Amino acid sequence: MSAHQAGTGSATARPALHIRAIEIFRVAVPLVGEGFRNAYAHSVDQHSIIVRITTDEGIGYGNVDPLPGYSAASIDQSLAALRDTLAPALLGMDAAQPNAILATMETQCPQGYEAMAALEMACLDALANALKVPVCTLLGGAVRHTVGFNAWIGLVDAGHAAREAKAWQARGFRSAKIKLGSGVDADCARVLAVRAAVGKTMALRADANAAYSVADSIALGRALAPAELQLLEQPVAADDLAGLAEVRRAVPMPIMADEAITDHASLIDVIRAGAADIIKLKVMKQGGLLRTRAMIDTAAAAGMPVVIGHGFGLGISTLAEVAVAASTHAVMDGLEAVGPLKMRDDICVSPLDLSGGTLQVPRHIGWGAMVDPHKLQQYQVEYVSIRA
Repeated sequence: MSAHQAGTGSATARPALHIRAIEIFRVAVPLVGEGFRNAYAHSVDQHSIIVRITTDEGIGYGNVDPLPGYSAASIDQSLAALRDTLAPALLGMDAAQPNAILATMETQCPQGYEAMAALEMACLDALANALKVPVCTLLGGAVRHTVGFNAWIGLVDAGHAAREAKAWQARGFRSAKIKLGSGVDADCARVLAVRAAVGKTMALRADANAAYSVADSIALGRALAPAELQLLEQPVAADDLAGLAEVRRAVPMPIMADEAITDHASLIDVIRAGAADIIKLKVMKQGGLLRTRAMIDTAAAAGMPVVIGHGFGLGISTLAEVAVAASTHAVMDGLEAVGPLKMRDDICVSPLDLSGGTLQVPRHIGWGAMVDPHKLQQYQVEYVSIRA
């Protein structure tokens, strides 16, 4: 059925976007400096998944960046879910019906959030390209035309942290996240040094990555009162909602839940437990733009603002989070989708420039960025093609 036939009898013809092929790329793009290190891994390359779907009307791209310690599924598990289950199930389906696509994926692989996100992104891109609109339009359109990004400061000594914060501030960043986990005294010294360095004009967030007991979290939160934090992120274990709620009642700054939230049900659990003031969501972790947007609306209905952003990623996954953030006032400024700042290159023709701390929301068709096939081939380490 052609695009003209699809809309017979209606004012506007809807394109037929039957999925004819799904290509899955694993790429390794170099990170800046010495790379990334956490408790789970040390990486000098960002290993990411790129999905390209081919439809009757053209192509669409999706991109996720699973990382140990940040993603429920590993990159190998996500690749297997795409190759063995989800991609075969979507062949022949209409990419212009994202709700049906999502329902099929949830049935086939209900916990495969990263893999689902990659395919949903590609379908939305294909639909936006066919309609000649930005992806954000498919979410109802943008309510802001510029988004700000959040700087980050790692587990470094207090003096180093202060210098980094001043440098971020000089570049134009108006908020920064400070990593915690060095012990209450060292963490307090780091945060207070940053506040002294940047003054009151920079919003500061502190992220404990579930590192502390309830008692130590309360001691930490009270000691950090002079820093006037915008939020304290996930100080206790992900499954300790009662403990998180206890911390929230005892400390002077807002508490943000991150690791405690995976799906919509876990968000409801956090709300019912009174465990947080702010919610952290990531398009990849939550299984795509549509699921993320639905969770944002739930949080907003409960009076809870949302922070968006996976801290590692290539341009397409970053633009997916920009599209979601731009589509609602419920998302706080200071996106944590700063992966392009950590990369030496990208698979896009023109890598995103986040160096000044802001980005204009793309008004171009699709994601607003063109994938470079030569770079895709240059950084490719694995490739699978699945065709009808």
